[in-house]
Amino acid sequence: MWYFLFLAGLTIAVIAIWPFSMERRRTVIGPTERHGAAGEFAQLSQGVTHYRWMGSSRGPVAVVVHGLATPMDSMESVAEGLGTLGYRVLLYDLYGRGLSDAPGGLQDRAYFHRQLSDLLAYHGLTEELTLVGYSMGGSIVTAYAAEHPFLVKRVILFATTGLVVNETWFARFCRRTPILGDWLHALLAQRRIERAIPERGQTKEIDKVLRAQRRELHRRGYLPGILSSRRGMLSEVQHYEHTQLGKKGIPVIAIWAESDSIIPLSALGKLAEWNRNARHEVVPHADHALPYSHGRELIEALRDALRN
Repeated sequence: MWYFLFLAGLTIAVIAIWPFSMERRRTVIGPTERHGAAGEFAQLSQGVTHYRWMGSSRGPVAVVVHGLATPMDSMESVAEGLGTLGYRVLLYDLYGRGLSDAPGGLQDRAYFHRQLSDLLAYHGLTEELTLVGYSMGGSIVTAYAAEHPFLVKRVILFATTGLVVNETWFARFCRRTPILGDWLHALLAQRRIERAIPERGQTKEIDKVLRAQRRELHRRGYLPGILSSRRGMLSEVQHYEHTQLGKKGIPVIAIWAESDSIIPLSALGKLAEWNRNARHEVVPHADHALPYSHGRELIEALRDALRN
């Protein structure tokens, strides 16, 4: 009898540990992976951050923050477009994404704001900043601008979270359920994400981002970071922050994707209610991938918004 109980206990232990052992076998980002990468690396208080300057060599600074699941590669078309508008553009990989380190801790606003504050201090950037955020990056820059209005000249949001977000049952269950949610996410998240990434993109720009997404899945800290961000930064509803931006007179431009299944257009109405001074543009036929699938149209929409 004791033998069968031992086998049953061993089986349960193996099942419990297996998904987390998969994470331990993934690649830790280090000098080998970073060698020859475009951009540079800064040692900040939480770890190494991968960053890159693009656009104009002079002019106002725009700091671009990418979304939950894709590294800064996804924002290159946006950075190039901002460069044509005269901006000097600073892109960087959030912790746990791209070639930045993946320090532990809940990935809430304090976690991401510390990285952003450290990076701004590293470059001596202290005023007149345009903060640009896509998806979760929109929540990061919205909260940052509300807390540090003296640094910010303008906020530009692309399909931002913090208003209305459609979640899958899997994401909702894992976010809301400690322990079991962690185990299920460690077991199934990679497979689910892989199935959601198309084999090939319609353009070279899209294909480059899809390859970057696949690489992320083999880096240690990425999948736990996705879940941690869902429980942290993405759990915020930013009514107060958007109201404060309106009251403090910080210009906000929000650009939305017409066919976005993750951030529906009802988010536009919510933001318009919370901040009546915000300007809105909609990119026709675009989905949530709009920064790299409709980069040119997005910049044209931004150009129109800046003119008015």
